[in-house]
Amino acid sequence: MDEATDPPIDSPTPDRLLRTGAEGPVDPEDLVRLTGKDVTPERLEHARRLLEEHGPAAVERYLP
Repeated sequence: MDEATDPPIDSPTPDRLLRTGAEGPVDPEDLVRLTGKDVTPERLEHARRLLEEHGPAAVERYLP
């Protein structure tokens, strides 16, 4: 871990790691990162279900 460039553990996901979906499809990991939480198997499964149910519009739950 490079303390000069890595954000603190409790900070939100840096913008450079997030995608809006405009440059490609949104995957479950993208959706979890969008929430600012750590990626876990449970959160990935929840994100998969949201994407199956709502498609790319699931992102709109977290972005304005």
